Amino acid sequence: MLVNCVIYTFPAEKAEEAAKVLIPLRDGSRAEAGCITFDVSRSTEDPNVFVLYEEWRDQEALDVHYKTEHFNKYGINGVRALASNRIGHRCRPLD
Repeated sequence: MLVNCVIYTFPAEKAEEAAKVLIPLRDGSRAEAGCITFDVSRSTEDPNVFVLYEEWRDQEALDVHYKTEHFNKYGINGVRALASNRIGHRCRPLD
């Protein structure tokens, strides 16, 4: 299993738009065969910060995800274009 954790920060005037774009990204990703979990959370301390927590079957599943229409539309051309900062970590669970 592969874990992908991404923290996005948006300008205050873009945060609500980002929230609306993250929902179809989440829903499309959850429908993928290699997706185990795809959760989007909004910070209770800073409403301009969102955390994506994703679990993928393996690197191949994540590579397929990166080629999907919904990832390109809502990820690359959606949230990434709106964000002022993005921190991503690809991880493996501790055994």
